[in-house]
Amino acid sequence: MTRLTKSVLALTMLGLSVPVMAADLLMVRTRQHFPEAMLTLQTSIREHGYEVTRVQRIDIGLTGMGYKTDKYRVVFVGKRKEIQYLVDKYPVLAAYMPPQISIFAENDETVLVTANPKVYASMIEDEKDKIMFKRWGSDISSVFDDIRNADE
Repeated sequence: MTRLTKSVLALTMLGLSVPVMAADLLMVRTRQHFPEAMLTLQTSIREHGYEVTRVQRIDIGLTGMGYKTDKYRVVFVGKRKEIQYLVDKYPVLAAYMPPQISIFAENDETVLVTANPKVYASMIEDEKDKIMFKRWGSDISSVFDDIRNADE
């Protein structure tokens, strides 16, 4: 694992503010260049019925750590009604919503990483609502499969 990958994983875990282990992260690496991988990600998100609520550049912070590239983004993803429902019912989740996917270029590849939604499910008690996070996990895995399959 390169220094850059470790740094981005650390930033992703810090953004969660809850204990996270590597098993709690979902990650995919693709041979697609950053612009193509970003397009594949956004297309697949929409095809799965979600929307990209915001794309945030994080290269300024990483530049301060010595990296010299502009190919770092955090993509916020969700379904507005579901996010609003969860935040209204579980205010503790407000800091973590909408879920985010970090995407960055590394050498000739692009890496995408996100928290496994089971991390959020562990923060609530209602088993019925936990099903939503299971679906999110399945959908994110499918989005990452689309990115992985774009290499073929």
